Amino acid sequence: MTYGLPFGLIFALAVSQAQNPWDKIWTGLGKNKGLSNETVVSGLKEALPIGSGNAVSLNGKVDGYFKNAAIKILMPEKLKSLEKGLRLAGQSRQVDEFVLSMNRAAEKAAPFAKDIFWGAIKRMTFSDATRILKGGDTAATDYFRGATTEELTTAFQPIVTQSMESIGVTRQYKVLASRYNALPFVKSQAFDLDRYVVDKSLEGLFYVLAQEEHKIRTDPAARVTDLLKVVFGK
Repeated sequence: MTYGLPFGLIFALAVSQAQNPWDKIWTGLGKNKGLSNETVVSGLKEALPIGSGNAVSLNGKVDGYFKNAAIKILMPEKLKSLEKGLRLAGQSRQVDEFVLSMNRAAEKAAPFAKDIFWGAIKRMTFSDATRILKGGDTAATDYFRGATTEELTTAFQPIVTQSMESIGVTRQYKVLASRYNALPFVKSQAFDLDRYVVDKSLEGLFYVLAQEEHKIRTDPAARVTDLLKVVFGK
């Protein structure tokens, strides 16, 4: 028996008839004696890579962070006085290059999230699938955030550090900081730049992932596979 079609038909019927489709979906799945727990998980495992893959691709391309105003990595709040002082001292170009370099480091790190997301999909349990099915528009993103943040942080840290060093962002920061600290009446500030870029990289990645999940749930044009068209179509 082919299980994908019954799952899709139940899903489509629920979406078209219910204001809150997820409860109806789960009720329908429970009544279908031929649909195993494993089939439910397998169906989700086929659908989840689409949104996560799109997010990784969007964030990991050139200007994926820098030209997306919602996730662009800006000068840290703790260094705002540094930025202000340097701009007043005629160093605006160097500040802008520094900001660009942080975003380039994030863009270089983002593609490494793909395998980690895939690992989380493979580890997904039936309980996880239940929460995703019964959750809201970002339930899958919430699952990824809980299942991968620690692993992503560990993986991104050396990548961001190496990337920042290779494109000179660490050197730029030290030059900017030294110039700022040389100004009269300035108090030096210690700051973990690598961790800041890692945290902002992940924040931006999950933001875009949530957008992609919402798009798949609501926009027919985003359903680029037969499975998504059956599962989410009317």
